[in-house]
Amino acid sequence: MTEQLLRPEYPRPQLVREPWLNLNGAWEFEFDDERIGDGEQWGLGAKAFTKQIQVPFAYQSKLSGIGETGFHDLVWYRRSFTVPADWSGQSIVLHFGAVDYKATVWVNGRQVAFHEGGHTPFQADITFALQQGDNVLVVRAEDYSRDVTLPRGKQYWKADSASIFYTRTTGIWQTVWMEPVSKLHIQKLKFKPDIDTNEIQIRTFLNQAPAAGSKVEARIDIRFKDEYSASTTISLQHAQESRTIGLHDFNDHGLGRWWSPNKPNLYDVTVTLFVDGQQTDAVESYFGMRKISVEAGKVMLNNRVFFMRLVLDQGYFPDGILTAPSDEALKQDIVLAKEMGFNGARKHQKIEDPRFLYWADKLGYLVWGEMANAYQYSEEYVRKVTAEWQEAVERDYNHPSLVVWVPINESWGVPNILVDRRQQQHALAMYHMTKSLDDTRLVISNDGWENMSTDLVTIHDYEWRREDLEERYATLEKTLGPKPHRREVLVGGTPYEGQPILVTEFGGIAYKKSDWEGWGYSGAENEEDFLKKLADVVEPFLQSPHVQGICYTQLTDVEQEINGLLTYDRVPKAPLEKIKEIFGGRVKY
Repeated sequence: MTEQLLRPEYPRPQLVREPWLNLNGAWEFEFDDERIGDGEQWGLGAKAFTKQIQVPFAYQSKLSGIGETGFHDLVWYRRSFTVPADWSGQSIVLHFGAVDYKATVWVNGRQVAFHEGGHTPFQADITFALQQGDNVLVVRAEDYSRDVTLPRGKQYWKADSASIFYTRTTGIWQTVWMEPVSKLHIQKLKFKPDIDTNEIQIRTFLNQAPAAGSKVEARIDIRFKDEYSASTTISLQHAQESRTIGLHDFNDHGLGRWWSPNKPNLYDVTVTLFVDGQQTDAVESYFGMRKISVEAGKVMLNNRVFFMRLVLDQGYFPDGILTAPSDEALKQDIVLAKEMGFNGARKHQKIEDPRFLYWADKLGYLVWGEMANAYQYSEEYVRKVTAEWQEAVERDYNHPSLVVWVPINESWGVPNILVDRRQQQHALAMYHMTKSLDDTRLVISNDGWENMSTDLVTIHDYEWRREDLEERYATLEKTLGPKPHRREVLVGGTPYEGQPILVTEFGGIAYKKSDWEGWGYSGAENEEDFLKKLADVVEPFLQSPHVQGICYTQLTDVEQEINGLLTYDRVPKAPLEKIKEIFGGRVKY
């Protein structure tokens, strides 16, 4: 296993603190199909580990070193670690990027953490469980592979991948790491930009309230390249404090420093914590001055009409499944998409690795954040999806690239939303809960069809005949009318209120350019045929006066789906510049 495959990059780009220790790499591993033993027994050696796995790759992936795709819903991990000597006297926090689905963690036989939710991070202060020298870390991960009420995204509940569902992910699939922190330290930062007032609101969250009588201050240093800097110090009397800072960006009405896909400008931030005059903590972060809104029925980016040219990106990789083989692979997906003329992606049925959002911020690439949905409805589903979605919104709040939230896709988890009032109310609840957590972004209650309240009206349409698409989207009445999938655009008596209309799934043209066999929603025989059929499904939407954005299916082939613009191993199926001409509307076929 090479160092690159261990994912050595810093895993939390929105709150960087030095030093830290990456715990990826070789761990002991075991299936527990018979469900024997507990965490103490596995940790103390009473139960034998017979396998080795390469973390952070799930056992189903080739990069894990195991590559077993059968059902093993209970698995165990174990490794030893030593706390660096220069961390002495500090609290030690253990972090997991994501463990699918339920995780219990022990250190030296003492339980230190429990978490439910397969796509969001969790952490634990493990100081009380540590000992001198070697420490033993044990993780019990439990999945529920056949439970269709579990938030799962595209992970199939049957043995083999089929249709639009793919190989499952069980257990650890994002980076495991730890860091030393002071007794009082910065837990998180939240940035809320306001381009209309040219101000940034910075909220500072400590891990606990300052002790009575202590003097606690945070110095905030803001920098924009070599052009601008500001510094302010705030007194922290509570666990949460807020400060709004003017950025004095009056050059060209603020356009000089605003964030956009064309100019992904970022401000760097350092927050330093002082207790009674002594520095106890320092973190690095960044923010972008960006506004996404709807005005008079138009999508606006930074107060200007904006056409979204998105690509559906499912975030699967041939050898890593949900885990990218490297940080560079995440970056390269964005680079390739931009070279094909896309200004963003709808991350489909996956809460993506924060490193992807970091590169989207840096490179200028819009992102729609979408929940990994369940497939059927139940009260237990509501509890699970609501809790995990809140964690996802909280984790990704600061990323300027993220502009739209999608809590539900195509009525997954709410299959009877057309007539079931409970399911209608659940979709409404997810919409309003998301708005209550984040009032700076647009929210879609149910992407594709059967929307309740929504900021954008979105339609999925895989028609491949140009003349049918031109006719279907020629007028507003026809655009909002019945589609071949026989789903209503709006349900529950929800009226159309002039929201922008976007077609957020279409295309899906199968074109075999690799060893993978598979399917698509329509097909092409060769490159010329592929480009012609691509233009046939793209141009009607670009020409429609009622469509304000598109999302093409899809960026890459995924397992049995060969309907990507790139093969599964990211080889373009046609010259990138020709694809860009089509999506840019600059060539007619």
